[in-house]
Amino acid sequence: MRASAIEFRLRVVIFVAIILLGFYSPWIQIWGIGSRTSLLEWLALELSRLGLVSFAAATPIFIVLAILVAALGAALRVWGTAYLDPGVVSNARMQAGAVIADGPYRYVRNPLYLGSFFMIAAIAFAMPTTGAVLTLILVPFCILRLILGEERFLTGKLGEPYQAYLRAVPRLFPMLRSPLPSLSASGNGNKPHWLHSLLAEVNPIGILLVTAVLWWRYDSNLMGIAFILCFCVSLAVRGFLTRPIPTALAVVCAALLIEEWKMPWPKTALISFGVWLILRAALTSPRKAVTKE
Repeated sequence: MRASAIEFRLRVVIFVAIILLGFYSPWIQIWGIGSRTSLLEWLALELSRLGLVSFAAATPIFIVLAILVAALGAALRVWGTAYLDPGVVSNARMQAGAVIADGPYRYVRNPLYLGSFFMIAAIAFAMPTTGAVLTLILVPFCILRLILGEERFLTGKLGEPYQAYLRAVPRLFPMLRSPLPSLSASGNGNKPHWLHSLLAEVNPIGILLVTAVLWWRYDSNLMGIAFILCFCVSLAVRGFLTRPIPTALAVVCAALLIEEWKMPWPKTALISFGVWLILRAALTSPRKAVTKE
């Protein structure tokens, strides 16, 4: 059930593949399973069929729900990232340092994974219904595998302090009140890096803004395009923060594909992302995870 090291290394690629599969939903065209109606529209239609409210009134209800889900995802991602060392969040390898029991980690052990789930759930509102259902099944499954793999890794590296933390704080369902003291408030813990966190979490912030603004145009295709743009921008921002050379070369590649070959931007984004992954792997020397004593 635990994720392997290669799954952890490729976790972003796996999540992106699941999201793209959810939007594309090839079984609709190939086997006629389901329709292209977005999850948000389907929910509004089903609510109106119950006779509780009209379709015109139900649609804004679910738009607001999507906004709240996106806001929760963005808040958890930004809050959780602020209390981590800058290189930990986007690192391709598992990292083992001191036990972090501050900020959101006082209430739930995995605020970043929880935030990622809510972020993807907000995206799923724009997917075809069957694609959204598949996405909301596969993503929690992958997240749970990643969490179990990390817990085993960290237990082996950190020992009893981490095991005590496991017993004190729930894995995914946050506590309303934490038994752990706030270390940052007393001056003994890590101070949150809010600026770095905002830059590192451009994607969930962008998804929140897109959801809050563009859903009112009632165009799920436009939403899908905007989500892809958010992801591309977040890759560029995070890439310049952590891997400036591969990122600069991938941006140049994207510019050439658009200007010289007139390639549509969705294909350009996917190719550039692939170039970035290849260059990052080629320019990153293998090293073992560092344990802070």
